[in-house]
Amino acid sequence: MMMGKRQVVNLVLLTAILFFWGCGTKFDENVPQADRTPAISPDYVNVTIPPNIAPMNFRIMEEGRSFMVIAESGDIKVEVRSSDGTIRFPEKKWKRLLSGRSEGKISFHVFTADRRETTRYRDFFMNVADEPIDPYLAYRLINPGYYSWSSIKIMQRSIESFDEAPLFDNQIMEKNCANCHSFNRNSSDRFLLHIRGSKGGTYFVEDGKITRTDPKIESMPGGATYPSWHPDGRFVAFSSNQVRQSFYSVPEKNIEVFDLVSSLIVYDRELNEVINVTDRDTSKCQQTFPSWSPDGKYLYFCRAPQHISFSSPELEQIKNTRYNLARKSFDSDTRKFGDTEIVFNADSVNKSVSFPRISPDGRFLVFTLADYGTFPIWHQEADLYMLDLQTGKTVKMDVNSDKTESYHTWSANGRWLVFSSRRLDGRTGRPYFAYIGKDGTQGKEFVLPQRDPVLYDRMLESFNIPEFVDGRIRISPRDLAAASKQEPLKAVPGNPGDAIPAVQQFKKEEGVKDNQRSVHE
Repeated sequence: MMMGKRQVVNLVLLTAILFFWGCGTKFDENVPQADRTPAISPDYVNVTIPPNIAPMNFRIMEEGRSFMVIAESGDIKVEVRSSDGTIRFPEKKWKRLLSGRSEGKISFHVFTADRRETTRYRDFFMNVADEPIDPYLAYRLINPGYYSWSSIKIMQRSIESFDEAPLFDNQIMEKNCANCHSFNRNSSDRFLLHIRGSKGGTYFVEDGKITRTDPKIESMPGGATYPSWHPDGRFVAFSSNQVRQSFYSVPEKNIEVFDLVSSLIVYDRELNEVINVTDRDTSKCQQTFPSWSPDGKYLYFCRAPQHISFSSPELEQIKNTRYNLARKSFDSDTRKFGDTEIVFNADSVNKSVSFPRISPDGRFLVFTLADYGTFPIWHQEADLYMLDLQTGKTVKMDVNSDKTESYHTWSANGRWLVFSSRRLDGRTGRPYFAYIGKDGTQGKEFVLPQRDPVLYDRMLESFNIPEFVDGRIRISPRDLAAASKQEPLKAVPGNPGDAIPAVQQFKKEEGVKDNQRSVHE
């Protein structure tokens, strides 16, 4: 139906009246405070934030027809009004708040109003740390594993603003899967990512140059995954895994993902050689999740006895597979490893370790602990633990929820931890940050802020494998697509004849195809 000119004018006037009613509401700042802080989403009440974070926008989850927040830091005040409870801070004013913080805090005064009264809630604070956070975050955007993976992106997002850009987009890479990315000491100029499919290979990026490689030799059960850079950049440790996926018929759990077999290798970039990392007396063990110490003298990893039948794996076998935290010494001059040491015996407490990550100062090691297996992303009980490598004391971290926590990485200065949590809906992983003091104390965690604070409520993709980066990455998806036309540089064995018996047995029984792809999230 066509509207007349008068009707249009009346509609515009009505809209304007409503707008100015909401924005022009007079709030009485002298009303008594309520006995509680306001409910806001995301939960940013009393969190510890870095001094270079994007605006911490949120939504007030209280009844009202008009809303106001006064953020105060020293002599600086910023007032934001809203008609629906959505509070967005202008970026320039937010930066002034961060720079003008008094006693390391920003205070927030929250008001709601309806036709009858104004409510002022108890003030809350955001503690502002002295140490900054790395300016960028890289992560894979991916649908849950039981959906189609026809669309996968690796994104880079400015933590200091809301700028976001793709690093990898499989829509221009024949819908290939990208499932690993890793940065050498958080460097935007030296990193790698792994692609599976017709454009498959491990792509090394250094100072803008992209090299497509194939670091796979015959003794490996599968491709190279779970990379960890040696600090000097010459070596990269990988695990090589054959992964299986199965589904539950009960509503409590959706999916089970597990390794049939796994082993460790080290790729020597200088010589283009692959070194098997073997234990002579434990050839029947599964070894995965390598992680170098900051000085490069130790390789930490997760190890479990081989319980699972190659040909007919059973659920009971999977549930009895528990990984301990182990390490080996490493001499970079000779490329030789020492004997295996058990650092944390998780099996003794009926738990399983995954994703060991050591702080840049070498003091703390954070890992994920679940009931069993090596894919904690599918385990609701998975939590983060911190091991003090000086004292040997292990504690459950304060940042945990009643849902899954995993995929954690340290900032370059060692004061911030990013991890993936499914606490918001139990299905999708979101990136959370937590401040870690020099003595291991922890600030209250917070989710990556978004321009629209309700984005996470309607977003289906998970933020997978969040990694800190020291600056903007200068290559684009089309640069990677161009590099995919290269013939992959094929690695050669660095210790030929040093076969892994368990792997050889697996290949014999299973008839493994080299192009089998892991399906973990």
